[in-house]
Amino acid sequence: MSFVSYAQNFEDVMLWRALKHVENGFYIDVGANDPTIDSVTKAFYERGWHGINIEPLPSHHRDLAEERPRDINLQCAAGSANGEIEVWECDVRGWATASANVVAQHTANGHTGAFHKVPVSRLADICAHHAPGEIHFLKIDVEGFEKSVIDGMDFLRFRPWILVIEATRPNSTEEIHDEWESGILSVGYFLAYTDGLNRFYIAQECSELLNSLRYPPNVFDNFIRSEQLNSELRAQQAETKAQQAETKAQQA
Repeated sequence: MSFVSYAQNFEDVMLWRALKHVENGFYIDVGANDPTIDSVTKAFYERGWHGINIEPLPSHHRDLAEERPRDINLQCAAGSANGEIEVWECDVRGWATASANVVAQHTANGHTGAFHKVPVSRLADICAHHAPGEIHFLKIDVEGFEKSVIDGMDFLRFRPWILVIEATRPNSTEEIHDEWESGILSVGYFLAYTDGLNRFYIAQECSELLNSLRYPPNVFDNFIRSEQLNSELRAQQAETKAQQAETKAQQA
């Protein structure tokens, strides 16, 4: 059976290639957004995994709580210090941000939005309260707020096997990983793969996984996009209805 990919840039395909040997694994998704659309963790949840979804927007958190009962769904932001923060919900799904610079960029381009005051917690504190012994991957996609999330994590105490961090300025190809990458490399992570949007890192104690991330998604990964699967299912349903209608017409 083909692997169904939900992620926008095949991040789940890459992660599954490296981690498919793990049963009932654990993930952390910072900036989880929708539980299905463009989700990096949906395919893993379908295969028995569970984890922590960190999502500040009420609408997405509500959907996560409904569709991911095995997960720990936290309505908050992750940052460098505990407290409160204002998150701007853009009129484009997936563009919510706590970065004032990104808000200014989007509003200058004609987009509208609304601010939500939400609690913010250090990722290290969230892990201390909710994470088990092994964290198999950590994904961070927070629209320009990545450095603050990384600054609030203790990578010496908590060691996700793989990190997937969005590394370009929101809605552009401009790379911004120089703002935070030294904090990742200095605590024993190796850069394993880049896909034009994200950078993938492997913990040095899991260096045997490096080889699995050498190449981009390809035919040997045996995957299908969720959109294609849904289109094929709709086509099959339409064909079935047409055949049933034809049968009824012949009987009549």
